[in-house]
Amino acid sequence: MKAMLLETPGRALRLVEWPRPQPDAGQILLAVRACGVCRTDLHVFDGELQQARLPLVLGHEIVGRVVEKGAGVERFALGQRVGVPWLGRTCGHCPECARGCENLCTEAEFTGYTLDGGYAEFALADQRYCFALPDCYSDAEAAPLLCAGLIGYRSLMATGEARRLGIYGFGAAAHIIAQVAHWQGRELYAFTKPGDLPGQDFARQMGADWAGGADQAPPEELDAAIIFAPAGELVPQALRHTAKGGTVVCAGIHMSDIPAFPYAILWGERCIRSIANLTRQDGEAFFAVAPRAGVRTEVTTFPLASANEALQRLRAGQVQGAAVLVVD
Repeated sequence: MKAMLLETPGRALRLVEWPRPQPDAGQILLAVRACGVCRTDLHVFDGELQQARLPLVLGHEIVGRVVEKGAGVERFALGQRVGVPWLGRTCGHCPECARGCENLCTEAEFTGYTLDGGYAEFALADQRYCFALPDCYSDAEAAPLLCAGLIGYRSLMATGEARRLGIYGFGAAAHIIAQVAHWQGRELYAFTKPGDLPGQDFARQMGADWAGGADQAPPEELDAAIIFAPAGELVPQALRHTAKGGTVVCAGIHMSDIPAFPYAILWGERCIRSIANLTRQDGEAFFAVAPRAGVRTEVTTFPLASANEALQRLRAGQVQGAAVLVVD
């Protein structure tokens, strides 16, 4: 099969002929139809996430059709469309798994990081960690839902009943979750890079009540904020605009260092928390909500062989919504 292979962090992916995997017990083999290009892929590519198994096939927002099944596979039928997320496998017995926090499993495996992912014509997955996908989305439209949507949804749930919600960094996750927040009746305040007027217009199209630069103050004090941008300096910025008792959620898997800040902007029972990975329950809940909320994904598609271009355009902020690789 053809695959885009990461051999050394920071070096361009290479299009190679790679052995087509064979499913073991409990696994399914998918013919990949689409795979989202996520900022986490950039963190792996750059070596900022250092436990990657190299050489590696990136990609953890996989949409494909089941072409082979290992022994004991009962959840999915041959030919069925399936989505594969970031969380690829957990141990099921560590203290975190035992208390229902499989997203924190100490032995977890991750698609496109410790397991080969979807920048290829075929991909393996554990049937237990895959999702059936709503029929209302095309393959390319469904792909960003599998990480940008799922992590965004977990982040949104971490804000509780916050009515006035700020979102810092208006990329793939933000453009999906903004629509859910709008459907829920929340007031939404979007922060982009200073001067990014097209990005601010896009945020308003996705339901934001106000959009401005991250260096600006919102017109109302926030009840909560979600930071999708991997920029630690946004944490104190968000705290300054968050009301007493509010929460600042750091949604990324990697973030630059958070600078020192005065205790006064944390005082008043403000809370900073992170989001780590996802649970299967998150996925089931989100895929039930997304069609009801009328969520649509804005995607820019690239052929598999153009994965390097997709990554660089994502890095440069030249993708509105989400980038998706499509496999013919």
